[in-house]
Amino acid sequence: MEKVKVGVIGCGLAWEKLHYPAFKELADRYQIVALCERHPEVAEDWGHRLGLDVTRDVFTDYRQMLERADLQVVDIVVPIPQNHQVAEEVARMGKHIILEKPLGATYDQAVATTELPYRYGIKMMIAENYRYSEEFNLIRKLVEEKKTGAPVFFIYHSSSCFPCGMRKDSFSAIEWRQHPEYPGGDILDGAIHDVAGLRHVFGGIKHLSAFGVPQEADFSPYAVIAVNMEFLNGVVGTFSYFPAGREVHKPPVGFRVFGTKGQLYLENTDCGLVNVFHQDGGHEMIGYKPRRGYYNELLNFYNALMGTEEIAVTPEVEIGDFRTIYAILQSIKDQDIVNVDRTLEYALQ
Repeated sequence: MEKVKVGVIGCGLAWEKLHYPAFKELADRYQIVALCERHPEVAEDWGHRLGLDVTRDVFTDYRQMLERADLQVVDIVVPIPQNHQVAEEVARMGKHIILEKPLGATYDQAVATTELPYRYGIKMMIAENYRYSEEFNLIRKLVEEKKTGAPVFFIYHSSSCFPCGMRKDSFSAIEWRQHPEYPGGDILDGAIHDVAGLRHVFGGIKHLSAFGVPQEADFSPYAVIAVNMEFLNGVVGTFSYFPAGREVHKPPVGFRVFGTKGQLYLENTDCGLVNVFHQDGGHEMIGYKPRRGYYNELLNFYNALMGTEEIAVTPEVEIGDFRTIYAILQSIKDQDIVNVDRTLEYALQ
């Protein structure tokens, strides 16, 4: 099997806990031949762990790494404010790209990122793992098959408790996430996953109205957001995101889809079961493997490079998720209903 040669930019927590395990599992398809990390000691450590020549294959300046002719793909795992700039420089060098979400730190950057594959003739996949996860693909399939009848409305609540992890070995402990230089803070960084899952299941959003409880903490301008949504397919529902605390009651609200003949229920993304409740009293539990999004996205990208399938999450797909987050922030600010997929441009003042 042909192996694709990969260079990595950024060897922080997302690389260690999310991307690297998936690459390791797909070692028959990908070969990591170079890496770049601005902290020399971290770069050298990862070079040894990956069996690289630290004098030849390990860099602290990604521009030097991009000069390598053997690199086919670059996995960009950098802080959000750097996403667009790094992606543009990589694309300019003719390398295919795996880019972590979101597409940029501003809407203008996100739009510019969507243009890179066309400007430079490269392939780009956005690593939005919720769109590749087994649970959201299963729910999407059940909705399409009308397993519980035609979908009518949904309730989706997500809690993350950002402050709980600020002093632990977690994403919350990272300085640039605690003091973000992009609108929305953890809403753009965290809630965008949930938005992606909803859009993956139901499609485009016609319009939304949102409310938020302001807070002083830098990591998010709001302790909680509550959003009413109407999708283009007629489904309506409520989405809430609570980054400032825990949902301690069990079972949690989770993700519930109400249809004309029953209900789908996902407790959380790690539970491994989607419950199907029928109006006649019947009940099914359909299993799935949690946390397979990272593996599935890399497998999809490999197959796309080999020409056997299309990239599932392109920049054009992900820009809708980005636009939805901006619409939520705008709706809270303006105290008004905001169009989402009928109007393509938003400016957050």
